[in-house]
Amino acid sequence: QVQLVESGGGLVQPGGSLRLSCAASGSIFSINAMGWYRQAPGKQRELVAAITSGGSTNYADSVKGRFTISRDNAKNTVYLQMNSLKPEDTADYYCNARAWTGSSNYDYWGQGTQVTVSS
Repeated sequence: QVQLVESGGGLVQPGGSLRLSCAASGSIFSINAMGWYRQAPGKQRELVAAITSGGSTNYADSVKGRFTISRDNAKNTVYLQMNSLKPEDTADYYCNARAWTGSSNYDYWGQGTQVTVSS
């Protein structure tokens, strides 16, 4: 079992910045990758950024150059630094951890944190 606790959402003006944090606990040794997804009202959940245990990253095209995902292994925490925020970044953001169960991968999810970009 992996538990994920997110923090850092809120209201920000266009062009502003926010940093989301996701602290993992439990069977963290089984985690292969962590990432951030988002879901806007009426839309499907989409991948924003992900980072593997080896440090490889990938980003959605819509956030490349503006968002940065990083991890602090000592704190078992993943961060999403979001700069130059746009109104279209408004969504609920969910932390994800993909863990190996011994026979397959399993996705764990945080409770979500709301990000609103508005003037």
